Amino acid sequence: MNAYDIIRRPIITEKGNEGIDNKKYTFEVAKDANKTQIKAAVEEIFKVKVAKVNTVNVRGKLKRQGRTQGYTASYKKAYVQLAPESKAIEFFESMA
Repeated sequence: MNAYDIIRRPIITEKGNEGIDNKKYTFEVAKDANKTQIKAAVEEIFKVKVAKVNTVNVRGKLKRQGRTQGYTASYKKAYVQLAPESKAIEFFESMA
């Protein structure tokens, strides 16, 4: 798997922005990626040193519009903690 196939997109939310000061970032990742693959992909793409990776499988929510209903897409989310000596990711610096 390519590093860009593993890391799908950054997740920019209020909760995600709270961790930027502590070098903690949130990404949507491929469902079949494990923690070691996520760590290697983040280190390759952003040229940083990763200390820890936590993952969460997010289930799709039921949405209704009138009498039709369906589920939003489910996905996997990764919380990435960088090492203290590592530099910050520039993409997120404009968000903080």
